[in-house]
Amino acid sequence: MTATLTEVYSRLFDAFGPQHWWPGQSPFEVMVGAVLVQNTNWQNVEKAIGNLRRADLLQPHALYDVPPEELEELIRPAGYFRIKARRLRGLLEFLVERYDGSLEAMFGRGLATLREELLAVHGIGPETADSILLYAGGLPIFVVDTYTHRVLARHGWIDFEADYHMIQDHFHGCLSEDVRLYNEFHALLVRLGKHYCRKRNPKCDGCPLSEWLSNGEPLEPV
Repeated sequence: MTATLTEVYSRLFDAFGPQHWWPGQSPFEVMVGAVLVQNTNWQNVEKAIGNLRRADLLQPHALYDVPPEELEELIRPAGYFRIKARRLRGLLEFLVERYDGSLEAMFGRGLATLREELLAVHGIGPETADSILLYAGGLPIFVVDTYTHRVLARHGWIDFEADYHMIQDHFHGCLSEDVRLYNEFHALLVRLGKHYCRKRNPKCDGCPLSEWLSNGEPLEPV
């Protein structure tokens, strides 16, 4: 790398400040949001979360008892509501039937074991599982998303072909194991990806990382 990850983090934090992620009033709400945000933006998720909150359903057992059709209607604003209802139902069954709805018991399983268990739940992939572990459980694991991939690949810091675990290992190997650092760094990369390192028409002028681009120009978009 032309810059260390620590330097990248410092530059982003100086430019954007703390991001106060993840939005959510409780760890359980964060878990629900991690499923609902798949393939949509957070504004849509907020509408669905609002529906659940007004119905007083943001508790494991209460949401577990909701009939599938009713759940679909409640989360409709998040898009792909039938698919997400099934995925959310799978997560609820895992939490309630295995841990009696206790997040303390679930997160007490330990990072490696719980990650394997979450990945075995239908519809829970690495990004969703790691978001739950980091943001709801406060466990030290770096969340990788398309923004992270795009920013690092365009700057030549990883290969465009690098997969999720290769990128995650890169962060784990270069940064200290720090939940707050992982939380803030991921949020800052999302901010950068949304506003500067966009999929199309990247806005390199004014980007905090522009000096580290190859020849001052962005690489091919990913």
